[in-house]
Amino acid sequence: MRVATIMSIVVVGSWLTVALLSPFVVGEVNAINLERLFSGPSSSAIFGFDDLGRDIGPRILRGATVSCTVAFFVVTISVVIGTTFGIFIAWYGGLVDLIGVRVMDVFLAFPGILLAIALAAVLGPGVENVLIALSIVSWVGFARLSRAQTLSIKHRDHVTVAQALGTPVFTICRRHILPLIVAPIIVEATFAIAAVIIAEAGLSFLGLGVQPPTPSWGAMIKEGTRYLLIAPHMALGPGLALFSIVIAINALGDRLRDSLQIKRGAFQN
Repeated sequence: MRVATIMSIVVVGSWLTVALLSPFVVGEVNAINLERLFSGPSSSAIFGFDDLGRDIGPRILRGATVSCTVAFFVVTISVVIGTTFGIFIAWYGGLVDLIGVRVMDVFLAFPGILLAIALAAVLGPGVENVLIALSIVSWVGFARLSRAQTLSIKHRDHVTVAQALGTPVFTICRRHILPLIVAPIIVEATFAIAAVIIAEAGLSFLGLGVQPPTPSWGAMIKEGTRYLLIAPHMALGPGLALFSIVIAINALGDRLRDSLQIKRGAFQN
């Protein structure tokens, strides 16, 4: 295993642990201390203090919970809806497949982040509306992938035999199609997690996501940009956190994709 892969696993595992434990371990993150306004990093506060004298370190840890929670629910919802939709239209084909593809084309006609911004603006700010907006945008990728994979599998011998034996369609899809397409879906989900984390930070940066005083990396970066000349550490801390987890997840996704291609090639040989 490469050193980069090990480092990526450590980084992602550390952030997931922080996301799970921070609500129970980290104390009050919104306490205002006027004596510490814009104080820089020190031994007692690694990332310094913000414009209200709040310790940035604990707020970054609590922000990990928000980002990871949003990513988990959005990707889970998108995988379920997108995979089900893609398998359904590919299995029945014909007019059903044509209508389904046109529906996906409508969503793909708009850049994903712009559509998410528009939906979040219509629904209003808040975590729940961010989940809805990002889920509406994210399911299409899984639908396209599962449709393409199903089309390449549905005419294989074991599927044809199952149909000839009168096996229900749901059972065929669950036992004979889904297990064969789950690997590429997992790879797609890995990249989707990183994309959702960035999207959530972007919406929060624009004021359409998590609202203050709840810590969010995007909102913290936005606050930090107002004081870059006098307190650059306000944006540096959450920026590094966002950068580290996204790079690590993408690196793991690349490694996972390469390993699956190697295994698939070995099997074919």
